Amino acid sequence: MASAQTLNSLVKTYAFDKSTAERLVEAGFTVTSAKSADKKALMAAGFAGNETEEILLKFSKGKRDAAARRGTRKVVVDDRDFESTMVKVETRDPDLLKKDALLGKHLGEGMLPQRIVRKLVDGGLARGFSDAQLKLAADLALEEYNHAKVDATEAAGIVGAQSIGEPGTQMTMRTFHFAGVAEINVTLGLPRLIEIVDARRTPSTPTMRIFLKEKVKGDRAVATKIANQIEMTLLKDIAAVDADLGSLEIKVVPEMERMAEKDISFEDVLAAVNSVRRITATEEKGGKNPKILVKLTEPNFKNLQKAVEDLKKMKVKGIDGITRLVIRRDDDEKGYILFTEGSSLKEILEIPGIDHSRVLTNDIVQIQECLGIEAARQAVMDEAYATLQGQGLTVDRRHLMLVADVMTADGEVKAIGRQGVSGQKSSILARAAFEITVDHLLQAGMIGETDPLQGVAENIIVGQPVNLGTGAVRLAMDTVKLAKLVKTMPTPVSTVPVVVEAPAMSYEGTAAGSAEPEFAEEPEPKEEA
Repeated sequence: MASAQTLNSLVKTYAFDKSTAERLVEAGFTVTSAKSADKKALMAAGFAGNETEEILLKFSKGKRDAAARRGTRKVVVDDRDFESTMVKVETRDPDLLKKDALLGKHLGEGMLPQRIVRKLVDGGLARGFSDAQLKLAADLALEEYNHAKVDATEAAGIVGAQSIGEPGTQMTMRTFHFAGVAEINVTLGLPRLIEIVDARRTPSTPTMRIFLKEKVKGDRAVATKIANQIEMTLLKDIAAVDADLGSLEIKVVPEMERMAEKDISFEDVLAAVNSVRRITATEEKGGKNPKILVKLTEPNFKNLQKAVEDLKKMKVKGIDGITRLVIRRDDDEKGYILFTEGSSLKEILEIPGIDHSRVLTNDIVQIQECLGIEAARQAVMDEAYATLQGQGLTVDRRHLMLVADVMTADGEVKAIGRQGVSGQKSSILARAAFEITVDHLLQAGMIGETDPLQGVAENIIVGQPVNLGTGAVRLAMDTVKLAKLVKTMPTPVSTVPVVVEAPAMSYEGTAAGSAEPEFAEEPEPKEEA
């Protein structure tokens, strides 16, 4: 069991591929021992040199991510300027609060959610409703609300799964939507729906839509300045990196025009170059534009080639993961909106000038880490609904709510699959019927697990009635009493009236095909003696 937990942690938390994680587990490593292991210990366990470096890098990245998550909540909350729900309630107009109380008293406590009551008040007063009309509207809303509620015995899970799965078969397999321009694409259709229900840690095409504050959203210069802080700029984007094979030195020649467009100074470039390991960088004066001379601490051709590649990929400015950004003016918004290729919600929320309450990302895991599980639940519903709507398919939002509730009920986003919800069922046979049948049965047999057979799938497998509906009722027939009852019962009498049909008339002497029948002459009556 410990090995399975270790394997799961290595794959999910530290993003190891399954084969590498299995090799670590087979070598006897736990998560703690693997994190503290050095290169020598990993090589002794049978890993090659490049594999050990990759393992150590993944563990170090996992530590940085965990530290970032621990510090995220305080930083983000301090920097965001939004009104909490409580503040909105306290700042509601006193006259509206009186109307809220009037409808609440009319309907009774707990009859309708307070959010719906407020919408009724706001909508009714906007249309000039009187108190009597507001009460009538509330009664109609309550009737519709009760009609929409799910019955206690309704199979909501099966209905919800069917309502999503059946339209899902009509979705296109590969669909990409360009977010306003051709440079940025977003995965839609069936691949995106699979990503959502599988709770993928990273979407195939992570994107963000960033709205600016009201004061600056119409200023193109401010929008460009904010975009330059977000979009990741590499050294190769703003400078030429040339290697001198004779002296084993590297020259970095900045392009001043590109640097001016990105708001990058020469000092920023020099600091970025100096952050590369095993080199020393100095400013080379002379000429029209300044240059950077790079020398290797261990000069050789291999190190020279590696240093050139590292310098080209070196980040000078921006946020990791945001590889492209497009500024587009929106007429409805009356200002500019930023579209990004890549997602980094925590860092975006720390940039001033952004409307933090309207930052949208399609990375649900980032939403959970930064804003909490309730925000992630809402994101699951919104993303799934938008994906289905984009294909012209209509699914009731309550079915998507049910899926989102199941995925987030334990406080974290879980997949609908054997790695998540389906793999945590209490029934062995239900888990075995989904995937990896032999593994589930073998594991249950090894630990002596029992199956209570209380669900649908497991009862169907063993061929007995399901403990639902008519199957939940246990009836036994007393055949002796039934036989006595049959003997004393009166003979059944049919109460259906018998319809006597009139005999068909026959006409003698009618010639076949003649228009009129021929009648025989009636005999004369005989006289009595």
